[in-house]
Amino acid sequence: MQSYEVLVRGSGCVGRSLALALGAKGLRVALLASAEPSQAQRDDVRSYALNAASVRLLRELKVWDSLAADAITPVYDMKIRGDAAGSLLEFSSWTQGVAELAFIVDAGALEQQLAQALRFAPHVQRVDAAVPAALTALCEGRDSAMRGELGVKFEKHSYGHRAIAARLTTDRPHQGVAHQWFRSPDILALLPIAKPEPGASFGLVWSLPEARADELLAAGETLFEQALNEASQGEAGRLSLASSLSSWPLALARAEPLIGPGWALLGDAAHLVHPLAGQGLNLGLADVAALTSVIAERESWRSLGDEKLLRRYVRARQLDTWAMGELTDGLLKMFASDAAALRTLRNTGMSALNSLAPLKRWLTQRALGA
Repeated sequence: MQSYEVLVRGSGCVGRSLALALGAKGLRVALLASAEPSQAQRDDVRSYALNAASVRLLRELKVWDSLAADAITPVYDMKIRGDAAGSLLEFSSWTQGVAELAFIVDAGALEQQLAQALRFAPHVQRVDAAVPAALTALCEGRDSAMRGELGVKFEKHSYGHRAIAARLTTDRPHQGVAHQWFRSPDILALLPIAKPEPGASFGLVWSLPEARADELLAAGETLFEQALNEASQGEAGRLSLASSLSSWPLALARAEPLIGPGWALLGDAAHLVHPLAGQGLNLGLADVAALTSVIAERESWRSLGDEKLLRRYVRARQLDTWAMGELTDGLLKMFASDAAALRTLRNTGMSALNSLAPLKRWLTQRALGA
């Protein structure tokens, strides 16, 4: 019977990336996941916003450069608007001295390319059931079953909002510009992407109160497009639906503890944040990079499941994930409020920040994972 050093549980990008990363270090890895992305995954309408750190990791795993050209779209500029006339915050790759602010990646294409890379990973074996291993990495997502079996607390604070995702086409070129509207009570993001129409498509992520989200999900294509174009105010051209709609509930959550004897949590199994900053997968891939580094640098005599070793992973990730959760939570609460004084403060603050180049540069570097 083959023995394994690490069992990775999870079929998503985080689990597959961790299996590839640890296998590349020569570890014997068992991956408890489906052999191929399901049809639902292949038809995924979601779009990932990946920062420079995530791209570096995927490039090291020989995945990034294998993605099709139409699966990756660079973001050169970002325009963030508040809920008052003239409230605008702009970021430009040129003024920030970087080639691009982020990349928007087709979720289904990334899943497929990770699965393809695993076919050629000699130290990774897919298994159909749990096998003994010194370390079990839980990358099963927000609904991880084993997390509960281990007695890990995963207290969710529901926002009472749902995210709606779709693919859109527009009647004018997107030019690599991402758009976002922060206002009470919704947050709307349009992410430039190459599919289905190169140069004229967006990935939609629209956070709405549950009742309003349910209305729009049931409204039909014509009424949905009407509401969407009213919300985007023509800033990105005339928008049309080019896919079905996908939705999921939004919450803030952190697992406690993140590790234990012989196990560790990564990705959405460890933490959930609001998608308004587009950092969900970036956090998960940063978990992968941190755990891989900790394992690679361990003492030769130390077991992979040693809690002292795994606590190094916790120390490497705890502050960043906490800070991103607090940031997104604070921004959502600030812009969800109808209080007149707070509305004035947030819109005035956004306009003021737009003129503070050093602070904008710092924020850009944080978002890039630099």
